[in-house]
Amino acid sequence: MSIVIALGTAGAGPMERLRSLVFDSYQWLKPRQSAGAPVVIVDIDEASIAALGQWPWPRSLLARLVDNLGAAGAAAIAFDIVFPEPDRTSLENAVAALRKAGGSVELPESMEGFDNDRSFAAAIGRNPVVTGLVFSQESSGSPPAPKAGFAFGGTDPRSYLRPVGGALANLAEFDRAASGIGFFSFPPAADGVVRRVPVVEASGGALYPLLAVEALRVAQGAGSLVIRSTGASGEAETGEPAMTALKVGAFDVPTGPEGGLFLYYSGAGPEARLPAASVINANAGEDGLQDAIEGRIVLVGTSAVGLRDLVATPLASGVPGVFVHAEAIDQILGQTYLARPDWAPGAEFVLAITLSLFVLFLVPYVAPSIGALVTLLVAALIGGISWFAFADYRLLIDPILPAASVGATHVAATAVLLIVTERERLFVKAAFSRYLAPALVQRLADEPERLALGGETRELTILFSDIRGFTSLSEGLDPQALTKLLNDFLTPMTDILLAEDATVDKYIGDAIMAFWNAPLDVAEHRRRACVAALAMLQRLEALNAENGAESGAESGAKGGRRIEIGIGLNTGDCCVGNLGSRTRFNYSAIGDAVNIAARLEGLCKQFALPLILSEETAAGAEGMMLLPVDRVRVVGRAQPLQLFTILDETDIEEPARYEALKAVQAEMLALYARAQTEPALAALSRLRTLAPDRLCGLLDVYEARLCGFRAEPPPPDWDGVFTAAEK
Repeated sequence: MSIVIALGTAGAGPMERLRSLVFDSYQWLKPRQSAGAPVVIVDIDEASIAALGQWPWPRSLLARLVDNLGAAGAAAIAFDIVFPEPDRTSLENAVAALRKAGGSVELPESMEGFDNDRSFAAAIGRNPVVTGLVFSQESSGSPPAPKAGFAFGGTDPRSYLRPVGGALANLAEFDRAASGIGFFSFPPAADGVVRRVPVVEASGGALYPLLAVEALRVAQGAGSLVIRSTGASGEAETGEPAMTALKVGAFDVPTGPEGGLFLYYSGAGPEARLPAASVINANAGEDGLQDAIEGRIVLVGTSAVGLRDLVATPLASGVPGVFVHAEAIDQILGQTYLARPDWAPGAEFVLAITLSLFVLFLVPYVAPSIGALVTLLVAALIGGISWFAFADYRLLIDPILPAASVGATHVAATAVLLIVTERERLFVKAAFSRYLAPALVQRLADEPERLALGGETRELTILFSDIRGFTSLSEGLDPQALTKLLNDFLTPMTDILLAEDATVDKYIGDAIMAFWNAPLDVAEHRRRACVAALAMLQRLEALNAENGAESGAESGAKGGRRIEIGIGLNTGDCCVGNLGSRTRFNYSAIGDAVNIAARLEGLCKQFALPLILSEETAAGAEGMMLLPVDRVRVVGRAQPLQLFTILDETDIEEPARYEALKAVQAEMLALYARAQTEPALAALSRLRTLAPDRLCGLLDVYEARLCGFRAEPPPPDWDGVFTAAEK
């Protein structure tokens, strides 16, 4: 919204300049069809100056020009020239100068014709001449009394037209003799292009018509001009008084609020254009001149470069100013007008807001390329509407404000979206770099939509790891040494987990919780979890060796403390996402599968194993050396679990030995489940010959249970499931 307001209030600055250029291009693409108005331009061109001498010419020549045009039947003769000073070439002035210098000059009794200005004034009085007038803020002169009368419909325009300042006028005798007086000065434009001219100006409490308007009035023989303003019959009262139209004889001229006429150029120019020298040198009543002039409006101007009467129009960079008046007359006679309706600014503003809001709400939901394409299509639609209004209805509807607003909204929305997206990406990277491998973090940053921030149900493989006897292990260590011990352990364990694309959920003192398959999909997450667990155990053996702590020893030669861990793995559906309070949360997983994984980690101590996994996880560990452990009913769960452990190549190097071990293990567990104590002990004895050192503790557990059966056999309804009494 603020973008639209900012663009709309740019006013006469860049927005106005762009708007003008667009309207200029419309005229260039579709110029006005010439009405063929009876207008002739008598041009003081370079050839005429070469033939008659440099400008200014003696007024006697201009008197002959006017008389020849009048004799040829001109309907009106309008001068796009001002004559503010006496003619210094008059013979009367030359005689006075000679006498002042002491010379003696004899003259005839009659001095008629010796004063060029008097001759020119007389010619003006004999013919329908309109003299010119220049309004300028830099002039201090007063304009002559106007020749045209004015009638008003509605508010008197002198109450709302701004005075134009002083005037540069002709010698008073010329204006007194003239049939009409009109101004030919154009209001200044920032780029010098004449696009609009006032048909009426106010100065000194009087009203003056444009030269083209006055020439048209004189040509029709009309006595007055009629101005319609707001408040007139049939005109709306808008609060602020304004001009709506000017009537020139039989022709209506719609105007803007301050009396401005939008010029719609044809570019063709008048059909007749005569060099001034040819008119002056013609014989009075000459047929060729009469054919070109009779019944026409004659505009006298100059195209000579040295006289600097060139202006820019939407169709040309430099044309004689008199051509603009010819275009205005042709436009009025053809009754072809451009209009910028009062409702146009409001409609443009509403269109800009509506389409900007459309783009604003669209951008976040589509790809940047689609958003850019839609924005371009919307801008093209705006341009099409504007062009259609001009081409079919000659209405000036600004496409710049809506199009610029839509474009600016798209740029701003895209920039904000990019900033938000980048911040989200950085947030994701910063948050999950603590939990995920760098490759997964990058994938998640590139595809943040794959992260369900509110929580989702996913199948996860969960790992819990804990240091055995951590309380005893930490005895005698100061906080710094204990911190170093934990860091030296947790760092390599974490590296292994991240290398296998795990998400490290949290550290709970010496414990680690991690899971696979969230927030991103991880293929074969069961197997990768098993690989990570075995790698952790192998790395732990290396750590103990580096610290000089040997198996079964409290401290080694170097006084190192041996670390033993238990790892529990389980797979199942969990709720995973950002969990916690509104102000502080953590990406984590909850559910029964998580609880079971924690229970399995706790059972490692009871079964004297470093690694226990559930049947659900073992189902995805094809090709690994799985070994069934027991069926256990964990705390808080009635349904028994089938537990497994995994051996690696350091435990059993020969595949045949593994197969034999697995067969004897299955036989022993089956006998155990049926409480067949002695056969089970026999099978256990054979199992010890095949089992690696890692299983010694587990075999001791089996033997203790079987020996216990000798003293206290299990109940008759025993189902072979071990019930864990501790978590």
